[in-house]
Amino acid sequence: MRPFAPGDACLLYDERGRTYLIELIAGKDFHYHRGVLPHDRIIGAPDGSSFLSSKGSRLVALRPRLADYVLKMQRGATVLYPKDAGAILEWADVAEGMTVLEAGTGSGGLTMVLTRAVGVSGRVVSVERREDHAALARKRIAGFFGEIPPQLELRVADVVDVIGDVRADRIVLDVPEPWHSVPEAAVHLPGGGILCAYLPTVPQVQTLRSAIDDAGCFLDVETFEILMRGWAVSGRSVRPEHRMVGHTGFITVARKFLTEPIPAAGEGDGGPDA
Repeated sequence: MRPFAPGDACLLYDERGRTYLIELIAGKDFHYHRGVLPHDRIIGAPDGSSFLSSKGSRLVALRPRLADYVLKMQRGATVLYPKDAGAILEWADVAEGMTVLEAGTGSGGLTMVLTRAVGVSGRVVSVERREDHAALARKRIAGFFGEIPPQLELRVADVVDVIGDVRADRIVLDVPEPWHSVPEAAVHLPGGGILCAYLPTVPQVQTLRSAIDDAGCFLDVETFEILMRGWAVSGRSVRPEHRMVGHTGFITVARKFLTEPIPAAGEGDGGPDA
C-alpha cells in the first residue's frame, strides 16, 4: 500500500475512538479539541501511522474503508447504510463484468459500492435527476477513488428515459417512485436480469409490488429489511449495545423471466406436423 499523498481521504482516530474524515492538503492543519496536526506530517507516512497532536494526544491515520467514507463524508441526499448496500450487492447478485443501471445517484454512496463490485470489466451507469446532487456525488466519488473510475458513467436524466439505452443486467433503484420504471425494466432487462428497489415506507412497497405483479414477467419477488445490532465486548462482560441500526428501508428484488415459451422439438420447424 502506497503512503498517504495529497488529495487522499484520511480517517483519523483519537484516543477515545472518535473518528474524523479529512482530505489531505499540503500546508493545511487538522484542528480538534485536543490540538493541531499538520497534514504535511501525514502526507508521505504509511497507512496506520500514529502521530501526536500539538497537545500530546495520539491520533492514528488510516485509509477509510468504503463504509467509513460513505457514513462520514459530507453529503446532500441521504445515503444507504452499509448494511443495506451489502444486502443489495448480494441479493441483486451484482458481480464483476456486469452492466448495472442505478438511479438516483444521490450523494454517491451506493454508486461507489456498485462501481467497485463490477470492476474495470463492468459498467455502472448512475442517473440522477437533480444537477446539484449529481455535482456533489461526482466530487465525493472522486474523493474516494482519486478520480471518476473509467467503468462509471454519471448522467443527469430521468431513469425511465435511459433504461432502453443502457440495456443493463441489473437495475438498482433508490428513487421515491420506482414503479414508473417497472414497465421499461420488464421490456429491456434480459432473461434472468434483476430489478432491485430500495424504499423507506410500506405504501411505497405496496405500489411497487403491484407494478411488478402487473408486469407479469418477474418471479422470486422478495421484500425484506436488514437490522444491525452491535455488541459491547469488554473482558467477560458481553452484552448487546443499547442502540442499534434498526429500520432504514425495505429492499425489494425481482428476477425477470421470458414469457414466450420455447417450442418443443419438432414444433414450428417445418417438419411433418407443421
